[in-house]
Amino acid sequence: MAENGEAITPPAKLEGKFAAMVVCWLLGNGCLFSWNSMLTIEDYYSYLFPNYHPSRVLTLVYQPFSVGTLAILTYHEAKINTRKRNLFGYILFFVSSLLVLVLDLATSGKGGLGTYIGICAISGAFGVSDAHAQGGMVGDLSLMRPEFIQSFFAGLAASGVLTSALRLITKAAFENSRDGLRRGALLFFGISAFFELLCVFLYAYIFPKLPVVKYYRSKAALEGSKTVSADLAAGGFKTQPDEENDRNPKEYDRLSNKELLLQNFDYALDLFLIYMLTLSIFPGFLSEDTGSHSLGSWYALVLIAMYVPVIEAIKLKSRKGLTIAILLRFLLIPAFYFTAKYGDQGWMIFLTSFLGLSNGYLTVCVMTAAPKGYKGPEQNALGNILVLFLLGGIFAGVTLDWLWLIGKGW
Repeated sequence: MAENGEAITPPAKLEGKFAAMVVCWLLGNGCLFSWNSMLTIEDYYSYLFPNYHPSRVLTLVYQPFSVGTLAILTYHEAKINTRKRNLFGYILFFVSSLLVLVLDLATSGKGGLGTYIGICAISGAFGVSDAHAQGGMVGDLSLMRPEFIQSFFAGLAASGVLTSALRLITKAAFENSRDGLRRGALLFFGISAFFELLCVFLYAYIFPKLPVVKYYRSKAALEGSKTVSADLAAGGFKTQPDEENDRNPKEYDRLSNKELLLQNFDYALDLFLIYMLTLSIFPGFLSEDTGSHSLGSWYALVLIAMYVPVIEAIKLKSRKGLTIAILLRFLLIPAFYFTAKYGDQGWMIFLTSFLGLSNGYLTVCVMTAAPKGYKGPEQNALGNILVLFLLGGIFAGVTLDWLWLIGKGW
């Protein structure tokens, strides 16, 4: 805390703001890099497990672990050490990525039910990792600047682009060699594991020492947050317990999670509907149901690469306007269905681009507007609640995605 109980003043010119935005972007990438890597090598897993619908099943396995773990963490968020939570998430991402490599090398790239169960187990581990890292990071960044949330979600979105670009490169590099598909996939996950290790280093040693980050975390601590103490210590900021005991307990009063949810239920529902729609179409329908177009085996990779949300300078700030825009997105369901049947490649790419762009834009609008006006501990709690609904929407979407199989004879 500040010495002699004085108010903490903002750092001059918000020192470290740009560096913090870059780190937030990289950490956002890290929350989905490994999982997107697993989605992006769908061509390899479809070759190994042609009868198991890996693009759908792996996502369906991932989600219960992610949503269930995050629900528990959200309930107890006020008592959880944010630093340990986020580090555990990124370390588990790293270890799980390595296990993908180990499993493939141990089985010599052979398919089979045992290998498939192992891949599904790793998918579940990615879900647990995501619940720790994404929920923890969004809660932490919600008590800082809106630009940090935007950078983090831009990183989440960009992970799909980066993994797709890397997959295109590794696939092309080994395309004409024997066992090229497998070699490209192994190289791809090796890069993924290295990137997750980089995220561990960035969060552990770089992010907590940035002046602007220390300022907002110390401000949250003054407002009663107990989740930031370990990160403040890592940044070299010493707390003074005696001062904390002398402060008026009423200053630490905060809204309960239930009250926060009731006040922001429209935002929470918005996120649920955004991701339910997107994941009911992507990746299952786009990777399995668009084979009639001329890009052939590269088509799924191109479509995933088009999933690029853009952060617009002008945001939609009306709460009713956001809800209306999100409901109108459901017109994409019949649009995709009829385009897949009767449309050409150009229309399909246009719809996919709009799906991704609108997903990212609306997410940023909600996530940057919701925390405004609350104290640090409330912003942290609200960030966790919103991510819980976001992941719940993803879970609902990947479940509904199986409906596309109806009429295809399974």
